[in-house]
Amino acid sequence: MTPLARSQVRHRTHRLIASRYPPVGVFDDLAADEEELRVAFLLEAATNDRFALLERRLGLLPDGEIVGGEGASLVMAAFLHANEEGGRFTDSRLGAWYASFDVETAIVETLYHSDRRLRHSPQGFPTGIQIRELIADIDCALCDIRGRQDEHPALYAPDPADYGPAQAFAAGLRWPRDGAAPDNGIVYDSVRRAGGINLCLFRPSLVPLPVLQGDHFEYHWDAAGATRVTKITNVEVDS
Repeated sequence: MTPLARSQVRHRTHRLIASRYPPVGVFDDLAADEEELRVAFLLEAATNDRFALLERRLGLLPDGEIVGGEGASLVMAAFLHANEEGGRFTDSRLGAWYASFDVETAIVETLYHSDRRLRHSPQGFPTGIQIRELIADIDCALCDIRGRQDEHPALYAPDPADYGPAQAFAAGLRWPRDGAAPDNGIVYDSVRRAGGINLCLFRPSLVPLPVLQGDHFEYHWDAAGATRVTKITNVEVDS
């Protein structure tokens, strides 16, 4: 097998999340230190039925990786409130910051997963979801598997049910057992959009703050499950 490459990735990235998630939270306290943020989050989550999961995930973050400041709650949510089924390069233990090099790829990626979830529900359609864009300029070294689909097809499995090998691969980078330094994350080709590039960051501190708020979109499914994506534009009205 060809040795894994690490590339310095300097690129503006786009992440899309549901607009219902609040833009401000406990981690946005500019005056709090890391331990205060940890305690404040646990107190806030104490009445949450997912408290044990959130506490466990918080404990998996290395020292210095509980970030605070403007927009920090949006970053921390990606690690602490991630889907328990995991993603391509994350398992149930801890989330990560997934983003794309362009918003078109981010739309295709999130639309696929939203559509997949809805099709598992008999009442899934018609429906609509409003989405908010988060923009961050990333500058860090990442494990680079771009252009290696033929060599590592298991890392590019299109079906989430087949993410196991990719999750195991990423866990070995994130929590190496041989004493090696952990990797920052992975940069890889999109399997949902030709030419698209995604990244998965393993550490909150790699996402520079403040995260910029970008555009809003609406994903709409009609009764038959056909999709339409609309960019929501603010309209100024003279008073």
